[in-house]
Amino acid sequence: MAVAHPSALRPSFLRTLWANAVMAPKTTLGFMRIDFVLGTIFIIPLTQMVFFAFVVRLEAGGAAEVAFTALGNAVATVTYSSVFSVCQTTDSEKQQGTMEHLLVSPANRFALYLGRGLIPILISLATVSVGLLYASTFFGVHIDPSTIPAVAVSVVLTAFAMVGFGLLLGGVALYLRTSIILGNIFLFCGLLLSGVNFPLSALPLPLQYVGDALPLTWGLAAIRAAVAGTTGGPLELLWGAVALAGAISFGASISLWAVFERRALATGSIARF
Repeated sequence: MAVAHPSALRPSFLRTLWANAVMAPKTTLGFMRIDFVLGTIFIIPLTQMVFFAFVVRLEAGGAAEVAFTALGNAVATVTYSSVFSVCQTTDSEKQQGTMEHLLVSPANRFALYLGRGLIPILISLATVSVGLLYASTFFGVHIDPSTIPAVAVSVVLTAFAMVGFGLLLGGVALYLRTSIILGNIFLFCGLLLSGVNFPLSALPLPLQYVGDALPLTWGLAAIRAAVAGTTGGPLELLWGAVALAGAISFGASISLWAVFERRALATGSIARF
C-alpha cells in the first residue's frame, strides 16, 4: 500500500490562511457577536474619549489639551480588538480543548497566525476610523481633507502592528494561567507610556525608552504627524518604524512559538485554563 508523503497531508498556505480568517473569529477569538463588534467600534471609543476629555477639563486644560487627549484615545482604542481580544485566543484554545490539536497540526504556522489576525485588523481599522470621526466631530480635532490619505496609511500600519503585538502576547500567554492579566497590563501600559494622554517627553527618560518599544507609540506618532499635515521624509520614517514594529511582532510571535510551547509543556500549563 502506498503511503502519502507528509507534505501531501499538509494543507496549502492559502487554505490555512482562509480557514483561520473565517473560523477563528467564530471560535477562539470570540468577537463575532454583533453586539460585541458594534460596541467595540462605536461605543468604546466614545466613552474612553469622553472620560479622558473630562479629566483634562477638570485639570483646567484648554481646547488644545482636550484635542490632544481625544486624538490619542481615538487611536488607543485599537488595543481592545488588536491586543486584548487576540491575546485571549490562547485562553479560548485551552478552554475548548483544542490547544493540543493545534500544536500537532501540520498547518503552516505563518498562515495560521496571519489568518487569525485578518478580522482583528479590519475591526481595528473600523475602531480607529470611528474614533477619529468622534475626535473631529466632538473634541475639536481638525483633520484636513488633504491629510486623509496619509492618515489612512498610518491607521492601516498601526492596526497591522498592534494585531501582531497581540499575537505575540497570545503566544507568551501559552504557558501562563490566563492571558487576561497580560492583556490588561499592556492595555494600560499603552495609555501611560505611548503618548496617549500626554507627550512622551513628559515621562522620565527610562520610561520613554520603554514607551519606544511599544508599537502603539509609533503608530500614534505617525497618526498625529499625518493629522498635523506632516509629509515627506519625517512621516515616511514614522511609517517605516510602525511597519518594522509590526513585522517584528509577527515574526517574533511565530519564531518564539516553539519556546513558548516548551515552557508550557514544562509547567503543565499547555492544557490548563
